[in-house]
Amino acid sequence: MNLNEETRIKKQGFKYVIGLDEAGRGALAGPVVASAIYYKGKNPIQGVKDSKKISPSKRKNLALKLTNHPCVLWGIGIVPSKTIDKINILEASKIAMQKALFDLEKKYKIKADYLILDGKMKLDIPINQISIIKGDDLIFSCSAASIIAKVTRDFLMEKASFKYPEYSFERHKGYGTKLHLSMLKKYGACPIHRKSFKPIKKIDNKV
Repeated sequence: MNLNEETRIKKQGFKYVIGLDEAGRGALAGPVVASAIYYKGKNPIQGVKDSKKISPSKRKNLALKLTNHPCVLWGIGIVPSKTIDKINILEASKIAMQKALFDLEKKYKIKADYLILDGKMKLDIPINQISIIKGDDLIFSCSAASIIAKVTRDFLMEKASFKYPEYSFERHKGYGTKLHLSMLKKYGACPIHRKSFKPIKKIDNKV
């Protein structure tokens, strides 16, 4: 884990350096979920890295540790599929990150003064920020955000599977797997599918 960037930023006098990441950007159904993380001191928890490199059971365990650790402050932002269809997934991802940041600030009564974002992204808010490619694997706060966002979104998709059991959302979490695409061809799109995404557009035209 490379903490040099966070350390460098904090040495410049920035106190609340917040890491952000999202989950569900490439899915065909369900919301995009983001998390914002601030932590005090050194790495409070070991084994934190890009959520895609961690097994589901370990992700859940780490998310539980992170959200209950006294040195970790966290927030969540959720943007539903209908909004994604209206404004596009990039803008929806930005809004989810802003919601996560505002949730953290409100919950813990702090004010962020520097943001570290995973990937290539810039939020349209007047706060110092930097985007880092593979930040979710290099920066602790971004890694922690990726884990909490992913576990939160997985939980929401598991809940959705009870309402729409024919799509098996608990298995693929809304991503374009072979199983998911076959269910889409059989049943068409449901209310939480992203109608603006090409695979859904094609199927909707046939239904």
